[in-house]
Amino acid sequence: MGNEAFNVASAGFALKKLEVPGTVGGVCLPLSGVRVIDFSQVVLGPVCTQMLGDFGAEVIKIEKELIGDLTRWSLGNDPEGGQNPIFSALNRNKKSVCADLKDPISREQVKSLIETADVVVTNFRPGVMERLGLGYEDLSIRNSRLIFAEATGYGPLGPFRHKGGQDILAQALSGLMARKPAPDAEISIYPTAICDYTAGMHLVQGILLALLHREKTGVGQKVSVDLYSSMVALQLQEATLQMMRGRDLNWATFPLTGVFQTKDTPIVVVGAFKEFPLRDICKALELEDLSLNPRFATFETQMAHREEIQGTLRRRFVDMTSREWLARLEAVDILCAPILTLPEALESEQMASTGMRMKLLRSDGSLLETIGTPVRLSDVPEIATKLPPRLGEHTDELLR
Repeated sequence: MGNEAFNVASAGFALKKLEVPGTVGGVCLPLSGVRVIDFSQVVLGPVCTQMLGDFGAEVIKIEKELIGDLTRWSLGNDPEGGQNPIFSALNRNKKSVCADLKDPISREQVKSLIETADVVVTNFRPGVMERLGLGYEDLSIRNSRLIFAEATGYGPLGPFRHKGGQDILAQALSGLMARKPAPDAEISIYPTAICDYTAGMHLVQGILLALLHREKTGVGQKVSVDLYSSMVALQLQEATLQMMRGRDLNWATFPLTGVFQTKDTPIVVVGAFKEFPLRDICKALELEDLSLNPRFATFETQMAHREEIQGTLRRRFVDMTSREWLARLEAVDILCAPILTLPEALESEQMASTGMRMKLLRSDGSLLETIGTPVRLSDVPEIATKLPPRLGEHTDELLR
């Protein structure tokens, strides 16, 4: 079986193997026949190319000899030869080729491989690929249909163009990190790689658009994405309000939105998107209708007296359990939810229903557990499911 993997579905479904390259379960994958040469590492590029691989693209990952992608060794060495959880989360459905890009012979082998490719993906700093003779201008001469997808920290212009791109730095420079749920809250780092994932998905969009454009014109082009711009785009509503009206928009500070401690565990309530949310919340909590008070009658006056309103709600929420309050709030159609930890979310019925938990069967019979793709196509019921490659696993097959 080698390094092939199966997608272990929920009870009642048999294990299925890729029957023909570019198909799964006998169904043609939409990106079958598309070859991607992937120079990227860490998160932004790999999460993009993994999505392409999920839907049938042949992704050939170019890695540095002996070391490979830095995420092979994230959080310390790993007895599985670099297939630790961080690397495994981002690199299924890929082939691994080791190459020394500073060596002329090895670099020429890689260039020959690129001549057969549809897409090149890189997330080196601006200028690195050009210095190696692997920039878009050089490669497009040899392959006019090539789509060159480049991800950087801050784009090709501006004072930060040569600064190393990194998720947390992009949070800081884009204004995202300074946004707080309350004025007295401390500025903090968002604990998930939100910039890398968002920019990675933007890179997927750009590549797919370029592939569609090539179908019409017959020629490739350069696609550029950067962490900074992706984070600005993430704040498009807030930024537009700031530019047009000079006002701040912070969904976490809305008067009827917040985290409330109940008798046992906290819940989150979003008192919005209704005509009279305060009235309905008071009904669920068996409180006097505060919306009848002129001081709380409009959104503007509720904002002005937010602390008073929330104080009243907080004192009431501790009287009953989260389960009881959630049932009461949902009965009057108020948006609310329990606050789950990641382990709790992974074990929830909702998680099971989505099929997002993916189990890949290794050749030794053990399981690699990871997260699947959130994109679902009605005529493509399954995605490709090959294990993340061992470092240099496909070097001989593809180069030598």
